[in-house]
Amino acid sequence: MSPTELSTNLARRQRLAFGVAIFCAVPALVSWAQNPEQFFQSYLMAYLYWLGPSLGALGFVCLHNLTGGGWGFAIRRLLEAAMRNIPLMAVLFLPLLLGGIHHLYEWSHADVVAHDALLQKKAPYLNVPFFQGRAVAYFAFWILCSALVLKLNARFDRQPIERLKQRIMLVSGLGILGYFMSMSFAAFDWGMSLEPHWFSTIYGVLFIIGQGLTTLCLAVIVSSHLARHEPFSRWLSKDHFHDLGNLMMAFTLLWAYMSFSQFEIIWSANLPEETPWYLNRLGDGWQGLALFLVAFHFVLPLVVLLRRKTKRNIQFLAKVALCMLVVRYAEIYWLIAPAFHQGGAHFHYMDVIAPLGIGALWIGMFLRNLRGRPLVSLQDAELLNQLEAPVQ
Repeated sequence: MSPTELSTNLARRQRLAFGVAIFCAVPALVSWAQNPEQFFQSYLMAYLYWLGPSLGALGFVCLHNLTGGGWGFAIRRLLEAAMRNIPLMAVLFLPLLLGGIHHLYEWSHADVVAHDALLQKKAPYLNVPFFQGRAVAYFAFWILCSALVLKLNARFDRQPIERLKQRIMLVSGLGILGYFMSMSFAAFDWGMSLEPHWFSTIYGVLFIIGQGLTTLCLAVIVSSHLARHEPFSRWLSKDHFHDLGNLMMAFTLLWAYMSFSQFEIIWSANLPEETPWYLNRLGDGWQGLALFLVAFHFVLPLVVLLRRKTKRNIQFLAKVALCMLVVRYAEIYWLIAPAFHQGGAHFHYMDVIAPLGIGALWIGMFLRNLRGRPLVSLQDAELLNQLEAPVQ
């Protein structure tokens, strides 16, 4: 397939994605009108899931600017297209910021705080104005950081000089630090404070690792499609997918380590303010989902990704990445949904419509960003030294 045909194909998929987003908007609006609490609950889970690849892409671009490596050059354009969706995610956060707080967070109700001594002590931090102000600060940093990194990278493509490279490394180093700090606090605000009596310092790290894994899975899926077409078929080799598969395995192991660490610490301490969080998520209905995550978020992916042949089989690796994306949403659902349904597992049609609608809009904008700029720069191809190398 020629580059022109590839662009036409991406444009067709972009229109399809926007069509799905419009289709999902109708039942979502109905749910908003009839059952706003359920709407915001499902919307929050879907939002946290699709925020992942945008911020994960920012983290990986900054990381690659500091460390280099062929894996980053192979997917940099994809990561930059995902980064450009951060302003979209800022707009999509407005329903939660302006209308969803009182439907989601018990600490936002004065009558509840008045009868809860612990919430009164946390009120200087957990209050609506400060919550909204922090959210604005998070997005301001993410948007400014991504815009600056994109601008510097574009300048370096045109003029690869050492002074500019040093500036990119400085901005990227500060960007990674700021991303880890801001996303940790955002996870505390938007996820952990749903159950304000519970706390965990590992909670934010789990979200960051999950965002990295989601980003890698999307990059593998899109890259596997591009690798079938010119000019990517000449320089996207199995070695690049092997590297991406290794990164997926590393993040899978890191997720398992952090998840188990949090569980072990809380189980060992056996404190009454900490254990109910896990007891709720291991109770009726939720226990099956917890076991599903152990099997399909850790054991099975690890066994599959340990094999060299799997990581060098491009299409099979893409299928593994697609399955991991589904499992990633299951993990977000397991983290968030039990806060609203402590009597047992609960499912609503909005739990499918919300991630499908937001995801379709995200993918449509991602494809638009991808088509709007060169899919590969000559400098990247030269650094990879793969312009004339066929896929192995």
